[in-house]
Amino acid sequence: MTRAGTAKGRQPNGASSIYLGKDGRWHGRVTVGVKDDGTPDRRHVSRKTRAEVTKTVRELERQRDKGAVRKAGQSWTIETWLTHWVENIAAPNVSENTIDGYRVAVNHHLIPGLGAHRLEKLEPEHLERFYKKMQETGSAAGTAHQVHRTLRTALNEAVRRGNAIRNPATIAKAPRLEEDEVEPYSVEEVQRLLAEAGKHRNAARWVIALALGLRQGEVLGMQWTDVDFELGVIRVRRGRLRPRYEHGCGNRCGRKPGFCPQKINVRRETKSVKSRAGQRPIGVPDELMALLRRHKEEQGRERALARDLWTEKGYVFTSPVGEPLNPNTDFHRWKDLLKAGGVRDGRLHDARHTAATVLLILGISDAVVDSIMGWEPGKSARMRRRYQHMTSRVLKDTAAKVGGLLWGVDQMTGRAVPEAAQSPVPAELVVHVARLGERRIPFLHREHADEVVAQWSEDWPDHTAEVEEWDRWRWEHQGPGGASAIRDRMPERAVVFHARALFFVGGERAATVVPEQWSVPAWDFETDRYTDRASAWRTARRSGTGQEVEAQVRGMDKTAVEVAFVEACAQAVDRARHPGKYGDTDDW
Repeated sequence: MTRAGTAKGRQPNGASSIYLGKDGRWHGRVTVGVKDDGTPDRRHVSRKTRAEVTKTVRELERQRDKGAVRKAGQSWTIETWLTHWVENIAAPNVSENTIDGYRVAVNHHLIPGLGAHRLEKLEPEHLERFYKKMQETGSAAGTAHQVHRTLRTALNEAVRRGNAIRNPATIAKAPRLEEDEVEPYSVEEVQRLLAEAGKHRNAARWVIALALGLRQGEVLGMQWTDVDFELGVIRVRRGRLRPRYEHGCGNRCGRKPGFCPQKINVRRETKSVKSRAGQRPIGVPDELMALLRRHKEEQGRERALARDLWTEKGYVFTSPVGEPLNPNTDFHRWKDLLKAGGVRDGRLHDARHTAATVLLILGISDAVVDSIMGWEPGKSARMRRRYQHMTSRVLKDTAAKVGGLLWGVDQMTGRAVPEAAQSPVPAELVVHVARLGERRIPFLHREHADEVVAQWSEDWPDHTAEVEEWDRWRWEHQGPGGASAIRDRMPERAVVFHARALFFVGGERAATVVPEQWSVPAWDFETDRYTDRASAWRTARRSGTGQEVEAQVRGMDKTAVEVAFVEACAQAVDRARHPGKYGDTDDW
């Protein structure tokens, strides 16, 4: 090192130097690296005394040796760095929804609150005071926490690129975030929601959310190519993005872009789901698959009604002209559904919590739950803790199992538990089976089974009609139809009109003890007596003699049945007179 006015020789290239300047101050210069143009990056410091400048030079040398010296070049403020980071670094590399969140945190919170700070001068205490002020002025703790995460990510990038020595956001205490315990909807509440949904368009959209737990974007992004009716499977492949609008009027309307009469959507409609676990097949209950079939038929009628206004994009759930549903509109439809169904208010995402909790109640294995919900293996345990809630049903079932193990009694009934009747299925999930003659119809709710049995007893007093209680495990393994046959709602009941006539060879009408026309009440599970058509008829040559021809008609509309009976009798007469003209049977 040299001093001003001395005759000592020069220091070696790259060595630090300390000298007294003509201005009377002590100066130090430290080589910390190489600039972008290849010249040495030599930093200058100045102090009043030699001791002070020596201390500063030594500190700078230590930082250099640790690789912690701030990169030469632009001197960043929080505002300039965050603006550069969000638009030039983050925007090209993250999803549309993520960058929207970053921009809100940066432009609406961080720049107004911290933007004037120099990047290297920002301290953890500045951040903690800023978060406290946010909450005092009305921001939620969750908003402050999201702002903290955004700043931490941005400053981590600044450190990685050498524009900052340290990240104060990793030291500062983040706002305390207390998640409210989500109360999933009960089975009764879900049933009320589904009953109300059946009165509106796109009813299947809410069934999928409550039964399968798909996220909003996954449901709205679903296309018909993702639905396999033959296998009974839905494949989750993409998610719906929120539209982002720009003015189409040159900003002359004076409104926000989303309310511009000529607004233009500048964002793609969907994107692939974000993880491999998210791209998943899901088995669909038969009842839901039937509902999707009906929904597809209804959509076909809407397409025909809209004519040239329809835009075919292949989405399962659309507007009346074929466009994908807007997530914001979908959210308001959910709120309307809760209000109309008389169900307590909740988030749309609570439907996903409800579906996850139902899987817990049913005792579904963790691996299957992860697959249905789309959780990655490394995060699945944490997600199950977050989404599967210990309802009273789960807690009671656990107590009953412990009691059965230790004392051999069912803690809910007080009765001894026979070994053969023990089941891994929660004890409350019994199946209420309506035994109607030789037919057994399983119901999830006792009141439905009681109502069917009471009506059956009134209609058919000479037949057996009673309610049996089956353990669900026993029904699924021994009952006819298994789990897919269990009904969670009242079956439809209607009056079916019948007509019958028999004709001999030559067309003469035969006299029989059976009345020519009659009606019977029938449930939708009585396929031998039930039809949902106004009328259906057939003629058939009777087995045995092979001569008589029978005309049979049945239907929901008495007038239509009477008209069809005339037509059926005419064909039966012609068939009786010309045995070789018709086949042996005609299907309904």
